[in-house]
Amino acid sequence: MSNNQDADKQRPPLPEHVQKNRAMWEASSDSYDERHAAALSGINAMTWGLWRIPEAELHVFGEVAGKDILEFGCGAARWSIELARCGARPVGIDLSTRQLSHARRVMNEAGVDFPLIEASAEDVPLPDASFDIVFCDWGAMTFCDPQRTVPEAARLLRPGGLFAFSTATPIQFLCLNMATDQVERTLVNDYFGMTRLEWEDEVDFQLPYGEWIRLFRRSGFIIEDLIETRPPIGATTTYRTEAENEWARHWPMENIWKLRKESSELSTFLC
Repeated sequence: MSNNQDADKQRPPLPEHVQKNRAMWEASSDSYDERHAAALSGINAMTWGLWRIPEAELHVFGEVAGKDILEFGCGAARWSIELARCGARPVGIDLSTRQLSHARRVMNEAGVDFPLIEASAEDVPLPDASFDIVFCDWGAMTFCDPQRTVPEAARLLRPGGLFAFSTATPIQFLCLNMATDQVERTLVNDYFGMTRLEWEDEVDFQLPYGEWIRLFRRSGFIIEDLIETRPPIGATTTYRTEAENEWARHWPMENIWKLRKESSELSTFLC
C-alpha cells in the first residue's frame, strides 16, 4: 500500500454535511461559474458579497502586499488572483475538485500561480500561525460548521492576524422560507437554537448574534467591525431576484465580520 493510501486510511470520514456540500459543488460548479464569472472577474474580483461592493470602499483588509493570505472556500480563486497581483502571497482552499479545476484554469489565464489545496475549512492541512489574513466571501463560512472553522482560522493565524468573512445574516435566516427559498417580510424560522438550514442537497450554517460573539471570544478573537451591507439603489446581482434586492434595502441580508486574533500587544492595549 502506498503512503497516500495509508494517509487516506488514517483520515476520519468527512462529516455528512461536508459530503453533501461537496457533492453539491461538484455537480453545480460548471453552471455556477458560467452564470457568475463575469460578475466575479476583472474590476469586480476584489469586491464583497452579493452586490460586489468594492474592497476599496469597505477597507476590510488594509494593506495586503507581502502578506500571507488564506482564502476559505476559494472556488475559482478570483479573489486570491487579484490579491496576488497586489503583492500578497495567497493560498486557496476548497473542498470541491471541480471548483479547484476552475481555479487552475483562471490562474493560468491570469498568469498567476499560488498553492491550491483540496480540503475542508474545518480541517486545514497546514501548520499553525501560517497566515496574516484568513478570509472568505460567502465561501466556507456558509457551508462549514462555524464551531470548527472559527477555531481553525484562529489556529492558522499569527497573533494580531485578521479573520474576515461575509455570509448571510441571522435576520435573513429568520425570514427565509425553506419551501420557496425566498425571503419573506415576516419571521419564518426560530431564532433561538439556530444552527443550520438543510436542503436535500445542501447545508448552510448560521448562529444567533450572541452565539457568534461568544464563539469568537472563545477562539481568541477581538471583534473590530460588523459591516451590514446594503445594495445601492438600482443595484443588480446574479445571485438574487429583484424582489430580494428590494428586501435587502430594508433589512440586512448579508454581513461582513471583521475580527482580529488576540496578541500580547492587543491585550495590553485593551487593558
